[in-house]
Amino acid sequence: MTHYLITGGAGFIGSHLSEALLARGDSVTVVDDLSTGRLENILALKGYPRFRFAIETITNETVMDRLVSECDVIVHLAAAVGVKLIVTDPVRTIETNVMGTEEVLRVARRYRRHVVIASTSEIYGKNEKVPFAEEDDSVFGSTTRSRWAYATSKALDEFLALAYHRSLGLPVLVARFFNTVGPRQRSRYGMVIPRFVRQALSGEPITVYGDGKQTRCFCNVRDVVAAVLGLMDAPQAVGQVYNIGSQEEISIRELAERVRSLAGSASSIVFVPYDQAYAQGFEDMQRRVPDIAKIRAATGWVPRIPLDETLREVIAFCRASPAVEVDEG
Repeated sequence: MTHYLITGGAGFIGSHLSEALLARGDSVTVVDDLSTGRLENILALKGYPRFRFAIETITNETVMDRLVSECDVIVHLAAAVGVKLIVTDPVRTIETNVMGTEEVLRVARRYRRHVVIASTSEIYGKNEKVPFAEEDDSVFGSTTRSRWAYATSKALDEFLALAYHRSLGLPVLVARFFNTVGPRQRSRYGMVIPRFVRQALSGEPITVYGDGKQTRCFCNVRDVVAAVLGLMDAPQAVGQVYNIGSQEEISIRELAERVRSLAGSASSIVFVPYDQAYAQGFEDMQRRVPDIAKIRAATGWVPRIPLDETLREVIAFCRASPAVEVDEG
């Protein structure tokens, strides 16, 4: 039995990872300040005697010192999430991502704990080489555009984590997530699939930002959790960076059409300019597809759940919990 500390564990991915770890017999402590996570995500876990929850920010060094001293592995998921939050609150984005990661790594070094750092496909920025491999360049936009604050802050997280490994010997691995989706994900912070599903189920227009020709690859959270578990159990993964995502590419316009069809909705599909949806001069990436050869070679992992099955899961979840996002801003 291994004791895992999951920062941001009341969030979407963290709650699913916690469930999987507890189900296989491990112990889990979640630390989350509930700024973007939700208590409802982990209520069912309280029945496990091997589960603990601390409502606290990860920048509280006293609390983090105690929690890290009691665990074996740290999975650092706590971060500012979602394009909407990034554009509207860049200070929070930068401080949460950089200062939070720095605190986690500093305390992890004190106790020599294994750390998994959650990163993002945003790391690749405007690079037009597709699919993205782990060694490919990061191409960010101007610092005058807050759009790139998230990508830059997560790149700094990666630099810092790898420096702790190479210079100080801390066992660290970095997982770059590509558009993870599934039940419990919220549309409040700009997540496209739960937003489309909520709009389709309520009969509202489905709002596609931009011209809808941009493409993405969406990976079911259950597949993502399996990938993370495989990497944590692979000694050769230490000191490495891995893409985790699906290679099933779809345009956002086609995604809207597919959600509408699977939901049995009569909603119209409308197109909203980026400047109106986010901010003047907002920049987006036209394609975002991962190269997953590296993780497949290391652990044998490949995503197994097709997009339509994932969409049906999200639709069923939203139908069963229509009030989850009544606070959407």
